[in-house]
Formats: sequence, C-alpha cells, structure tokens
Amino acid sequence: MPLELPMLGVASLGREDGRTLDEKLADLRAVVRSLESVIVAFSAGADSTLVAKVAGDELGDRALAVTSASESLAQRELREAIEYAEGLGIHHRVVRTNEMDNPEYRANPANRCYHCKTELYTHLEELARREGYRHVANGLNLDDLGDYRPGLQAANEHGVRAPLQESGLTKADVRALSMMLAVPTWDKPAMACLSSRVPYGEEITPEKLLQIDRAEQFLRDLGYRQLRVRHHGQVARVELPSEEMTRFLAEHSQSTTDYLKSLGFLYVTLDLQGFRSGSMNEVLRHPTRRA
Repeated sequence: MPLELPMLGVASLGREDGRTLDEKLADLRAVVRSLESVIVAFSAGADSTLVAKVAGDELGDRALAVTSASESLAQRELREAIEYAEGLGIHHRVVRTNEMDNPEYRANPANRCYHCKTELYTHLEELARREGYRHVANGLNLDDLGDYRPGLQAANEHGVRAPLQESGLTKADVRALSMMLAVPTWDKPAMACLSSRVPYGEEITPEKLLQIDRAEQFLRDLGYRQLRVRHHGQVARVELPSEEMTRFLAEHSQSTTDYLKSLGFLYVTLDLQGFRSGSMNEVLRHPTRRA
C-alpha cells in the first residue's frame, strides 16, 4: 500500500519540479509547521535528522525526537543519535521497543520491517497521546516510494506523517538541504537496521545482531564508511564498494578475518559484486535463488 501524500498533488511528484533549494526548504518548513506538535522517529540517518532539525527549528518545545534503542540498532547509531540531537537543539528521548518479543518478527519474513515499524509506531503513537503531541512523523523521502518497504504499510495504518515526501523531496534534496543547513548527516551513508543483514526466513536473534554490529564496527574503525556484513550462519559476507576492495585485500583482509572468526564466524567472504543496499531483497526478485 503506497503512503498517501496529503499535502502534495500527484502533478508535483516529478523530480525536476522547477523549485530552488530555498523554495524546497520553505515548503518543508511549511509542512512541519502545519503539524503544530510532533514526535519524530529519529534513527540518526540523513532523512530523519533533517526532519528533526527542521522540527526543532520550527516547533521548538513542541517537537520531540525519539530513538528506539532496540537490539537491531547499531550501538554507534545510538551514540550518534544522542550526539546529533544535542547539536540540533531538539528535545530527544531514547526508548526501548520490543520487536524481539514478537515471534513474527523473529521469524524474519519478507515483511519483517512491517512488524518492526508497527511496534515502533504503536509505541510512539501512545507516547504522543500521553504527552499531547498531535502527530508522529518519519523520515521517508520521495525516492522511498519506489523501493520494497513493508514499513510503509505500518506508517499508513498508524497515520504517520512524512514531511519529506509531503514536500516533494528526494534523497538528493535531503542531502543538499542538509549541507545547506550544516546538518552533520548530509553525506552520511544509508544505514538500515542490523536485522536486514540476515537472510529472510532465518531467525533473528540478539546474538546474531551483536555479531553483525561488532563486525561492522570493526570495519568502520578501519575507515570504511559504506559497508555491510551479511550473516549467513557460519559465513560472514562482507560488502564493500568495488573501489575499496583492493585496499581491503591488501591491508585489512587478514585482520578482518581474524576478528570476525573471533566473533564466531567460521568463514569470512568478500562479495565480488560489491556493496549494494538491500542485497537481501535480491532473493525476492529471483525467488528460485537462495540467499
């Protein structure tokens, strides 16, 4: 089910809509002001950080950024969420959601994200009702409509607003506006939840998520920014941009292998196709193949 865009006509959805960056920012500010008060689902990614920035600017004490510290959020991302919120000047709260208590989530079906977002939005919706915020908002942008995102259904069901989509902003717009506003995530690589590293149909466990988090943190500490470590049981499949592979093989392959084996992996592989966001969805496009 596509997400409705209540403040944007279909004719306005074109990528080249003729607006300047200043005009796009003005439209985003207008959408956020119209919310009157809002809780922003804040993951510390580029999209939700821009929404939090504008919400803090436009609504002040009537805006709250909320980050879920569940097992599927990398510890680095949690630390950055706290740091970014402080710099943005928006009130921030860390809560605990319990998607791991849901057997449908742990079973890791293709719509796993729906169960995760349902837990999150239910929690934020209750918080908004309890503390008097009129809306819950997320960081979905216009480009997200073209991807496989079961979480959109959960957003629809809970009436979650999407200021970036409603003001017709693409991912490129988000990065350009973030740079213009000195938002620190303007060039931050996309960071999906840790559960997205586990093939569909294989159980999500806290132990697997911890392995993934530690493995990816190790590689980030080596200076790699765009990466994934996919969890295939005893096998860790490392995805890096193609241009980074030569350096990795020359300088870091042995230390990475040693460390990932210390985490419990028996084999460590480098994916020759390189980094690609959402590679676990390839099995959905080619169902006869196995992840």
